[in-house]
Amino acid sequence: MKHFTLSRVAAALGGVGLALGLTLGANPALAEYPDKPVTLVIPYKAGGSTETMARVFSVALGSALGQKIIVKTKPGGGGAIGATEVSNAPADGYTLLFAASSTLLWPPLTQDVEYTLDSFDYVGKITDYQQAIVAKADAPFDTMEELIEYAKTQPLNYADQSALSRKFIDFIGAEKGVEWTGIPTKGGGEMVPFLLGGKIDFAWSGGVHNRYGDKMKVLASMNSGRLLASPDVPSIFETFGVSMPSQAVIAVPTGTPADVIAKIEAAMETASKDAEFVDLVTNKLQFPVSFVGSEALSMDIAKTIEGLKAVIEKTK
Repeated sequence: MKHFTLSRVAAALGGVGLALGLTLGANPALAEYPDKPVTLVIPYKAGGSTETMARVFSVALGSALGQKIIVKTKPGGGGAIGATEVSNAPADGYTLLFAASSTLLWPPLTQDVEYTLDSFDYVGKITDYQQAIVAKADAPFDTMEELIEYAKTQPLNYADQSALSRKFIDFIGAEKGVEWTGIPTKGGGEMVPFLLGGKIDFAWSGGVHNRYGDKMKVLASMNSGRLLASPDVPSIFETFGVSMPSQAVIAVPTGTPADVIAKIEAAMETASKDAEFVDLVTNKLQFPVSFVGSEALSMDIAKTIEGLKAVIEKTK
């Protein structure tokens, strides 16, 4: 029988401690996300509504995450350059994209870009752009149905702001058997004087019409739902079963760990209640604050994609 002295026990325990120390040293515990600054890429020029929202939101998001948010604008290609950069970033939650969902959906369906519909995981939505078909307040039609009937007897022009808005307006025409002519305009800044000056009969608006409530009227919401300022005006989805992408989202490269997405999602929900952000969105931009989490947003995006495919097919 062996007899163990206290010195031998101590020596044995010391060896175990040394082994544990070496093991822990070789496999250090993983740091909890986020343990360094997070970059938020905005794929548009400074000064627009999305960039303005993102900068204000980033402050609240950083506070909720407990980490600094570095805002980086990466304009070009209608948002495709910034989206491409994020799609190629490591899927670790340290590079986020703040963008209109149309930037992530329309180019892969219609253009040669370096990302696909499967390049991103959607973390959350914070608002919807208030897209509409609008006309002058004194136009001889008050609804989309009346506009369509009027177009059957009168040649009409509309503001052609983008390939996406053009496709949807032409889709409506194809569904109802009417034709109209697109007049190229450079964004809302040129659309407004064209419409109010009588150079065009109606237009797509991404939300700028909210500033001209007494001079413009909304004929239809181009979103899946009705607009905040025009709750009595039907949406295109109600009539045609399709809608334009309207979501302002944060997305990450596909493959980002689920627990990381969950942390960003929770921080987004908290940040969406920030007083300064809410004031900007509701009072200045007149958009709704409408947080939607990852799972529900992903389902909404899938529905939007099906609508986009139907519009593309109808207007070939």
